[in-house]
Amino acid sequence: MINEASFNKIVEGKQVGLYTLTTPEGLKAQITNYGAKIVSLYVPNATGEVADVVLGFSTLDEWLAQEVYFNGINGRTAGRIRGAQFDLDGTTYHVTQNAGEHCLHGGNHGFNDKVWDVVEVKDASIKLHYLSVDGEEGFPGNLDVYVTYILRGKDLVIQYDADTDKPTILNLTNHAYFNLKGEGNGTIHDHTLQVIADEYIPYDDKAVPLGNVATVEHTPMDMREPVLIADRIDLPFFAAGLGIDNGWALSGWNQPNETPALRLAAILEGGGRTMETWTTFPCMQVYSGNYVEKHMGKSGQMYDVQCAICLEAEMFPDAIHYEQFPNTILRPGEKWAHTTKYRFV
Repeated sequence: MINEASFNKIVEGKQVGLYTLTTPEGLKAQITNYGAKIVSLYVPNATGEVADVVLGFSTLDEWLAQEVYFNGINGRTAGRIRGAQFDLDGTTYHVTQNAGEHCLHGGNHGFNDKVWDVVEVKDASIKLHYLSVDGEEGFPGNLDVYVTYILRGKDLVIQYDADTDKPTILNLTNHAYFNLKGEGNGTIHDHTLQVIADEYIPYDDKAVPLGNVATVEHTPMDMREPVLIADRIDLPFFAAGLGIDNGWALSGWNQPNETPALRLAAILEGGGRTMETWTTFPCMQVYSGNYVEKHMGKSGQMYDVQCAICLEAEMFPDAIHYEQFPNTILRPGEKWAHTTKYRFV
């Protein structure tokens, strides 16, 4: 049970709150401007039974004390940057090492644990803003980021917009942890997953891209037809990540001059619920919660490894090091815009 009053607090000199969005179709989302996080997402199943399908905590103090990437916005760059450095326009930038020698999800204090400004709130939407200043975690440029959550029918839509005053790199995603049976209700081994992609992005044993794209044909990455997660998650192919922690290249990824269009990227089923993921991003990173530590969740149940799954629509990780990957450089005067939609059918 969410203690809504606990979210009324000053953090880093800014007001934090909890905002509730609803639709007549029975969808309800609670969003906090701390980390632009989805605190809860209530979804009815086929028989009308409602459950909160994302992991999380009941009070703001718990979120502050246990920063584990639950349901927040990862940035400036989701995924890993090899060697925690990159070259841009002749300058080498050194960013925070927080995953061995690499930079993960923007560094020690990424966008997921910043207090965002609330720009606008309506019954079914909230628009948030964060200014990432030049040099934050080593990244160049003053970057204005806007994230808008919209409930529309049975859809949760996430719109991303950004601009910068200096060349920088950008890769945003939402890191929501889903269990369609309801948070705290066991593992996601009994869920089925379908990833609508003919190609994937090979990683090394530290989950950093090798720089190429390969066919899913005749590999465990072939999930073009629904697969039971229990049948794949412990295969040797996924052993380096202790489960699924891999990226798929979505259709149209190698057409950089095309206007991004929403396309179906993945379908997750469990607990009598079906969730489609639609996105304009070129990559779908799937993470099966392999490193979730024991935490007491909102329902009073203990979370543990593989109790949820993340469907992270994003740019290719570490794209700055590979010209053949979709561009993640944002320059002054350019507008960066992407959309991801979680549809419950």
